[in-house]
Amino acid sequence: MTATDRTPADLLRSALAADPARPLVTFYDDATGERVELSVATFANWVAKTANLLQDELSAEPGDRVALLLPAHWQTAVWLLACSSVGVVADVEGDPGRADHVVAGPGRFDAGLACGGERYALSLAPLGRRFVPAPPAGYADYAVDVPSHGDRFAPYAPVDPEAPALIVAGAEFTAAEIVERAKGDAPGLGLTGPGSRILSALPYDTWEGLSAGLYAPLAAGGSVVLCRNLERLGEEALAKRIESERVTAVSR
Repeated sequence: MTATDRTPADLLRSALAADPARPLVTFYDDATGERVELSVATFANWVAKTANLLQDELSAEPGDRVALLLPAHWQTAVWLLACSSVGVVADVEGDPGRADHVVAGPGRFDAGLACGGERYALSLAPLGRRFVPAPPAGYADYAVDVPSHGDRFAPYAPVDPEAPALIVAGAEFTAAEIVERAKGDAPGLGLTGPGSRILSALPYDTWEGLSAGLYAPLAAGGSVVLCRNLERLGEEALAKRIESERVTAVSR
């Protein structure tokens, strides 16, 4: 993080400039055995492609609301930073009927049909696989459309750090508030700077889950081991993961 970082997208740019090769998000799903590790550079590439999809395919503009009907997952983290890059409001578990667009995962497709705008479906399958043979009715397949978009992103309109950027658990935050709160949360979470690595099993439907699972590690120059279905893992196996992943703090 630098003194000029005012949005989550700024935090990602600073992380990319500082050390693009270091891990940023490591994701486990203990229901499927999936493990995915994304360096800062790889994560930023996914964010750029997704932001270009938002801007060019969905014609999303600053102030638009995108309902994210998704669990804590590495692709959800990508969408959160892509929304920040464009300046749209990421409404986590928001009402799709009030959203301009919706992005939904398994179990949420029926609910997402209430959105009258563009709809994207994520399979959340290992390696971000596409739907076979086709996405749910009423949806485009994110995994099919995102690869063709550019690896660099430039917003058509400047992103205002003081504009609404996130809605979660009924609370609204500007981009600047996300950065300041994440920076303030980091020490209490055990994120003390570069090299800090937090294991988070918290869902993304609260500020606390979003902070521990994405924003605070990004603000601290650290990284996150994001775990889904961690309750399936025994304590001995968890201890081994903490050791092997060089985790320095745990939030669950």
